[in-house]
Amino acid sequence: MSVLNTQRVAIEGLQKDPQSMTADWQLHGQTLIEGVAVKEMSNVLKNNGHLTEIYRRDWHLDNQPVDQVFQVTLRPEGISAWHVHQTTTDRLFVSLGTLKIVLFDPRPESATYGLLNEFIISELRPKLLVVPPHVIHGIKNIGVDTAILLNLVDQAYQYDDPDHWRAPYPNPSIPYRF
Repeated sequence: MSVLNTQRVAIEGLQKDPQSMTADWQLHGQTLIEGVAVKEMSNVLKNNGHLTEIYRRDWHLDNQPVDQVFQVTLRPEGISAWHVHQTTTDRLFVSLGTLKIVLFDPRPESATYGLLNEFIISELRPKLLVVPPHVIHGIKNIGVDTAILLNLVDQAYQYDDPDHWRAPYPNPSIPYRF
């Protein structure tokens, strides 16, 4: 570990940053909530732009089908929190902008009960985030432009009986504020 020579830098309150990334550019020390999966993609640069894969069954992130794909836009500083599904698996992909996606595990029987996961995802560093049923999630646009989020769900939205549950934000049961 390196030590800063404080005789050469006299700034009150100066502190060294802790490690946040590993050498292979993964978040340092993050334990994923049970059932959550993340797949980082690389943009393929082309003469006229770039190509990004969004989903492939052979990635084996989960064993559920894709039954519906939809997009959501979120204005700068916009928050969509908190929501959860009883049976639906979300697969979230940011195709434009920068979003902070936070997951919370409220399942008492889960090995990761009470754990929070926080992800910053954008088109610059694309990822597919798999959110299993019963994991509460919220999203905030932390960019300066409208963001676009794609969701590749395993069960299409049922208009007459939605599998979509909301909790107020902020919420005293969820230890997180955007």
